[in-house]
Amino acid sequence: MAGKPIVLITGAAGNVGRSLATALRERYRIVGFDVKSGDTDYPVLEVDLTDKASVEDVLRRVREEHGERIASVVHLAAYFDFTGEDAPQYRAVNVEGSRNLVEALRDFEVEQFLYSGTMLVHEATRPGERIDESRPIAPGWAYPRSKAEAEAAISAARGDMPVVFLHLAGLYDERSSVPTFANQIARIYERDFQSHLYSGDTDAGQAMVHREDMIDAFVRTIDRRDRLPGETVILVGEPDAIGYADLQDRLGCLIHGEEEWATLRVPAPVAAAGAWAQDKAEPLVPDALDGGEKPFIQPFMTRMASDHYALDISRARDLLGWEPRHRLADKLPAIVAALKEDPAGWYEANRVPPPAFVAEAQDVGLHAETLRADHETWLRTVHGEWRWAHFVNMALGCWILVQPVIVQVREPALFCSEIVLGAALMLFSGLSLSWRMGWARWASAAVAAGIMAVPFMFWTSNPAAFLSDTLVGAFAFGLAVGTRPEPGPSMVAAMTGPDVPPGWSYNPSTWTQRVPIIVLALVGLLVARYLTAYQLGQIDSVWEPFFPGLPDDPAKNGTEAVITSHVSEAFPIPDAALGGYTYALEIVTGIVGSRARWRTMPWLVFLFGLMIAPLGVVSILFVIIQPVVIGTWATLTLVGAAAMLIQIPYSLDELLATLQFVRRRAKAGRPWLRVFLFGDTDEGPRPTREDEFDRGAGEIVRDMWAGGVNLPWNLALAGVLAASLLFTRLTFGAQGAMAHADHIIGFLALTVISLAAAEMARALRYLLIPLGGALAAAPFLLGADGAHTAASVVIGIALALLSLRRGPVHEHYGRWDRLIV
Repeated sequence: MAGKPIVLITGAAGNVGRSLATALRERYRIVGFDVKSGDTDYPVLEVDLTDKASVEDVLRRVREEHGERIASVVHLAAYFDFTGEDAPQYRAVNVEGSRNLVEALRDFEVEQFLYSGTMLVHEATRPGERIDESRPIAPGWAYPRSKAEAEAAISAARGDMPVVFLHLAGLYDERSSVPTFANQIARIYERDFQSHLYSGDTDAGQAMVHREDMIDAFVRTIDRRDRLPGETVILVGEPDAIGYADLQDRLGCLIHGEEEWATLRVPAPVAAAGAWAQDKAEPLVPDALDGGEKPFIQPFMTRMASDHYALDISRARDLLGWEPRHRLADKLPAIVAALKEDPAGWYEANRVPPPAFVAEAQDVGLHAETLRADHETWLRTVHGEWRWAHFVNMALGCWILVQPVIVQVREPALFCSEIVLGAALMLFSGLSLSWRMGWARWASAAVAAGIMAVPFMFWTSNPAAFLSDTLVGAFAFGLAVGTRPEPGPSMVAAMTGPDVPPGWSYNPSTWTQRVPIIVLALVGLLVARYLTAYQLGQIDSVWEPFFPGLPDDPAKNGTEAVITSHVSEAFPIPDAALGGYTYALEIVTGIVGSRARWRTMPWLVFLFGLMIAPLGVVSILFVIIQPVVIGTWATLTLVGAAAMLIQIPYSLDELLATLQFVRRRAKAGRPWLRVFLFGDTDEGPRPTREDEFDRGAGEIVRDMWAGGVNLPWNLALAGVLAASLLFTRLTFGAQGAMAHADHIIGFLALTVISLAAAEMARALRYLLIPLGGALAAAPFLLGADGAHTAASVVIGIALALLSLRRGPVHEHYGRWDRLIV
């Protein structure tokens, strides 16, 4: 072994260094340099090339242990990144580090200094042309610029030391490749929208070199060190470069079976601006969504997208007898096979941030490629079955487009808005015909929400436009995102996981759980739209069977007085219309999502709950202030408030399940924000889903009205007592502050009872105790006659006592059970 020539390799602990050492070790003695020694079966000495003293010290050890004669120094170590910025490490490591090494080696007998360079130092050419070693040195960005400067520094410092500069093409093998190629593969594999965009000549390409061929070139160069000129430049790579568009098509076909991968050429300035914006926006995106990785495509890349590097390798043939044995075109099937066989390993090997489904698949013990392929097959099939919905939406968009003329809309703003929104609905519905355009379905829903809003935003007096926009907008919204497959959930959320939350005895997201809310919201919508028509001047009066108007305007009944009061007119738009709009959104969001939406679409469940709770609070407060602030009542607003009050307990269980789910997945290490926005799997098996309406009518109705909600006799009695407080003006002749107190406490007690009807919120019944105390004390503070005082004390005490009994709880809610007291 002592007689073998010495080859010193910098960067010896890296992948290329290890491969080269393996190829050389039978005929050469390997000595490695690296910043860290690593786990190798040949000696690797730690050195900092940027520190002259460190370089001199390590070479002193080489002299003492191996002598002064070195057959070849292979300089692989270099700094590299793909930001495009001129980082200080480029000069420190690549330029000054190389200079330090060469200068320290001049005291040795070095037969050859072999530098690992890049073809990118040369000026690029155009498709149809090739570069050779005489091509001018004109690097286009920071990395090749530093390599060119390093070569100049080596040339100046080498003295009579023979030097070979191998200008290498892009490196690849079946498992890994240069970042540009690896990211191109990843974008196509993930169906990233950016995979369809390119800012340069799509016929341009860059030559590649297989790892085995590159190692062979290094070995041949070392073996022929005594036959090469004193300073030699040799291009090493496959002579042909596959054009970008051709490569896209080949990859698309191999990965997805699509013979043509559509690639659109984007003007370079536009692409650069987009890359800049994406890069600047990256710090604003939570790490929970993107893993904290900077976007790969940087603005500088767009300027060089048309650079073409096909090689004339005549010199490599003549001086080294080297010819590539591999061709990228032939290796593409093996490269794609390696990706599909082990997606997680492929992304790790190429240092490309993996898509979320890769990590998610690992977490649940699934093969990522199997998950992706199964999800894509399911998505294609189900979307095809429901494609008709988007054709219907295109027709609805056409109707809205021509509606202003047909129904003779006279408001200019509404006239123009309907034309624009109709065209937009047609456009996005057309895009939604493709199963890949899930975002277009949400865009269609957003347009539909706008269609529902414009008639009251512009105070239209046209009842036909008002009715049409309401109905078309609601139907278009539901068809856009309420049909299968539900848009948005992650692959693992859509394809795995249970329907029933862990520890629960039922599923809070079934249709039987949602129908009561939808029905009650429909009641509220009809009431609100009817009142809106009066506020917009489309009808002359509204029905009011009980309450008279105000003394100063006896021509109006109670409802008319309330909805034209200073409270209602404080809003810039009709307040009844705003309520109706929220009811309509509540209905369509109640339709959206599968039976497992508590975990597949957590954000939607949360939004659904938020719409119900605040709207319920506003409705109740509006009813409370009617006799106190306005001076009369409105029967229809009482009906709407009652419908909303009954809705609230039916919405709480699904909201609880969603919050439990997000917390559970966050504890399991999943990014909570991603789970909230895209869903996830959960504990428990995926069931075989059956039609929940394939049962007797009685059983279905029982599930609708009693699932997780029941009203114990004590709370029902408390509700009767609370309701009696609303009529003390009639029963006890209450007036002034005492009448107002009865009214407010009664409505608050009814609200508490409604909330406590939900089993999981049963503990809220204890709020009746302070309300009962307030009611018992009110006559002594505000004044009341004897009978009224006695009734207030008795009812107050009764409310407090009736709150003590919990009543039956039939269902289970996971860990929440211990909080149901």
